[in-house]
Amino acid sequence: MSEISFIKMSLFSLFLVLLLSIHVVSTTARTTANFNSLAGDANSIPPKEYLVRYWTEQITSSPAIPPLLTSKVSPLTAAETTLFAQLVAKGAISDRLSSFCREARLLCFPASPHYPVSYSVDNSATTRAGGMHVNRGLEPGKYFRESMLRSGNMIRMPDLLVKAPKRSFLPRRISSGLPFSTSKLAELKQIFHAGDDSNMEKIMMRTLSQCEQAPIQGETKRCVSSVEGMIDFATSILGHDIQLHSTESVEGSKREILIGRVKRLDGSKSSAPVACHETIFPYMVYYCHTFPTLRIYEADILDPVSKAKINHGIALCHMDTSIWSPNHEAFLALGSSPGRIEACHWVFGDYGVWTGAN
Repeated sequence: MSEISFIKMSLFSLFLVLLLSIHVVSTTARTTANFNSLAGDANSIPPKEYLVRYWTEQITSSPAIPPLLTSKVSPLTAAETTLFAQLVAKGAISDRLSSFCREARLLCFPASPHYPVSYSVDNSATTRAGGMHVNRGLEPGKYFRESMLRSGNMIRMPDLLVKAPKRSFLPRRISSGLPFSTSKLAELKQIFHAGDDSNMEKIMMRTLSQCEQAPIQGETKRCVSSVEGMIDFATSILGHDIQLHSTESVEGSKREILIGRVKRLDGSKSSAPVACHETIFPYMVYYCHTFPTLRIYEADILDPVSKAKINHGIALCHMDTSIWSPNHEAFLALGSSPGRIEACHWVFGDYGVWTGAN
């Protein structure tokens, strides 16, 4: 073989190798791009737009995202999300706390220095043995028996307006980089400029402690700090054919109402409904949990005089109260003791319940 022929053959072989390499690289790139498409979306589009895509990917039963979730999505732009995520990764977010709190719509002090630490919603902590009652007042209608939830009954409706501070979820890119444990409280205090024994320290400590408590018998629980996290927990329990329910409005608050059509909502064939309620933290955090003994009802709420529908309510009934504290306000209101009765309450404010789609 001549030297020229050898060179031509070598060049041809090299050309084939280059073509093969290009094919492998392009194929790998396409596969990786497809696999990480949602992750790429999270990096390049605003959180609200990303939620639409995530919801469409994960929820098979409904094309519409419930207002309860859309109202909590981060208002940050894609560029702001990237900037704050980088600052969190560098440990420098504390230096930009003012703009971080303002742009991300967070609860930060001293922007709200006098906000009371006593804020509480009806949550899982109040159903635990030992009980936790920040507000000892027995509001009429807050708790009722399952038998009272019947069409044609007149009952007292509690105040459905929850005076909670306005906050948003953080994009998962940001929240996943922030500490979230009682062991990291000192770091959290530094990030959010919380002084020793301050209201902010107490707020963070209470939520972190509640999230770290071991599940009680029959409970499955998780604290979530993003809309995607809530969707992930609900689908892990109930599957992807699910719905989120919440009471429509505050109409009927603090007065007698007439119960209209009532329907029990099932969780799924194998799992109980998933109840999620907000807790107080600088950014939105939800405590989500499920019990096999929960029963969920939806009911039309009517004006007792005109019989016109004024609201559509979701009620949750705890059928097993045997591990509740004897001093739980439900027993004080209904005149009973642990394990002897069920206790029901309306789901309102930022409380939502996931069930299997009907």
